[in-house]
Amino acid sequence: MTAKRWFVFVLSLGLAMGFALAQGVTITIACGAVGQELELCKEETAAWAAKTGNKVTVLETPQLTNDRQGFYQQQLAAGSSDIDIYQIDVIYPGTLANFMIDLKPYVSADELKVQNQGIIANNTVGGKLVAMPWFTDGGVLYYRTDLMKKYGVAVPKTWSELFAAAKKIQDGERKAGKKDFYGFVFQGNAYEGLTCDALEWIASSGGGTIIDASGKVTINNAKAAAILDLVASQIKLVSPPAVTTYDEEKARGVFQSGNAAFMRNWPYAYSLGNQEGSAVKGKIGVAPLPAGPGGSNVGTLGGWQLAVSKFSKNPKVAADLVRYLTGREVQKERAIKGSFQPTIPDLYKDADVLKAVPFFKDLAGRQPVARPSTVTGPKYGEVSAAFWSAVHDVLSGKSKAAAALAALEKKLNQIKGSGW
Repeated sequence: MTAKRWFVFVLSLGLAMGFALAQGVTITIACGAVGQELELCKEETAAWAAKTGNKVTVLETPQLTNDRQGFYQQQLAAGSSDIDIYQIDVIYPGTLANFMIDLKPYVSADELKVQNQGIIANNTVGGKLVAMPWFTDGGVLYYRTDLMKKYGVAVPKTWSELFAAAKKIQDGERKAGKKDFYGFVFQGNAYEGLTCDALEWIASSGGGTIIDASGKVTINNAKAAAILDLVASQIKLVSPPAVTTYDEEKARGVFQSGNAAFMRNWPYAYSLGNQEGSAVKGKIGVAPLPAGPGGSNVGTLGGWQLAVSKFSKNPKVAADLVRYLTGREVQKERAIKGSFQPTIPDLYKDADVLKAVPFFKDLAGRQPVARPSTVTGPKYGEVSAAFWSAVHDVLSGKSKAAAALAALEKKLNQIKGSGW
């Protein structure tokens, strides 16, 4: 090859490489589809793509947490590089740690410092930062402010007060002609959502957290049985017959259409309930969940993280997108537009955020109850499935709580075997 041809070849190669770099790469992110999750994910990733010259494909994932987890495990077990970034539940860093890269080399100390350190610790497995916090969650009680005033009902502090208020409002609204009106809706289907709801009932009543920090199975106790029996007896009076098939969105649909007085859900439902066209716009109050006898108000710790697959062909670029999405600017926007709880504590003092979501000021210092995913590790999925199945049997009238919890204790000890 002559010098002239070599020059032309090198010049052409350089132009081709420059063109490829200018085109960027395509990153695929698996995002949730509950409420405004998918819409906001598309908006935010498009903004990053415009800034960086890369492209983003947003993959819609199943709404139910356990269905999404199964899909993830299928992809990762096959070593698939189809998905670069996974949106993972707060309970899954330990389970998925071996499939994710360490994000520490890609995230600055300042970016980590502003985050909720408890969640950073939760997402750190064996010294490896498996995922960055994106938004946190805690169960809350929604109520109709107009109906509380109409019937002279105070915000309930206990579960018994909740059921009494729900019955009073339900009876009054049905007498007024609303035959499909109900007192209380929640997540009663046999899935991870029921684990969250039932843990709130039990922990708020002094019945423990299914399995304690030492790994001992503690669920088979009188306080846990009493609150489950109470809920089972009362939902027959104040909840739709189909509540045992409800997830977050089904419960929200009933409440937002104006057909329920109270709802247990996550903070995301607030912004949707106040959108134009909502039957309850401007009529929504939010309070801590009730307590059981001698217990305290607690909400189950939820929330979602972003993790980069070790099979990604572009981990550095994917990590940059994770940094962008979990940063202050995007978290603030998500809080205002979608009432997603930030994982950056400073945002709970932000005037714009508090104007959009006033009740966030009451959530900043609250200590939620955690599911026993840390102590049970990879076995948590089996533990939760056994728990929600037992609770579902009680709610469906198939079993009394004492018998269900005695059987559950045996099953959990079998799952535990020689250790977690």
